[in-house]
Parts: sequence; C-alpha cells; structure tokens
Amino acid sequence: MGYVYLTLAIIAEVIGTTAMKASDQFTKLGPSLLVILGYGAAFYFLSLVLKTVPIGVAYAIWAGAGIVLIALVGAVLFKQIPDTPALIGMALIVSGVLVINLFSNTTTH
Repeated sequence: MGYVYLTLAIIAEVIGTTAMKASDQFTKLGPSLLVILGYGAAFYFLSLVLKTVPIGVAYAIWAGAGIVLIALVGAVLFKQIPDTPALIGMALIVSGVLVINLFSNTTTH
C-alpha cells in the first residue's frame, strides 16, 4: 500500500502546486483553498507512506515525480515550455530515482 499512498501524495502535491499558480498569489479563493487541500492531502498520504517505505526513498520519488509532473502541467496549462537544460536536469533526477529503486538496498527495510 505504501506506493499507492505515494502515488496519491504525488497527485495531491501536483494539484496543490497547480492551484497555487492559479490562485494568483492567493487572491482567488477557490484555487487558494485547493492549495491547502492539495498540500494537506499530500502530506497526509506521505505520512502513511513512511510506515512502509524508507523516508529517503519516499521523498526522492515524491520530489522527482512531482518535478516532472509539474513541468508537464506547466507546459500544457500555462505554456511554460522547459528548455533543453531543464529537460536534461529532470532526466537526471528521474535517473537518480531509478538508480535508487533498482540498485539500492535502502528501498527495503
């Protein structure tokens, strides 16, 4: 269940971050409330993840996936297209998460 909760935490964080952009510096009530709900849910689910997944691994996956998904949301919804160095950086982050999960013993207790 840990990775199911981690997926929910990532989705909630992406929703919260997207809503933060839409909130126009917290001047719009609906998106501002969605920021609070999104981040609240993200941290709640992340706390459940930490019962079964090591904190470093959970955070690496959460942060890495969040970065990539937010970049995709930014490109699609806000026309903020990442340049080549940004894409290379994100690829390195994803590669690091993959190395941790595929080769590190820290992914198990």
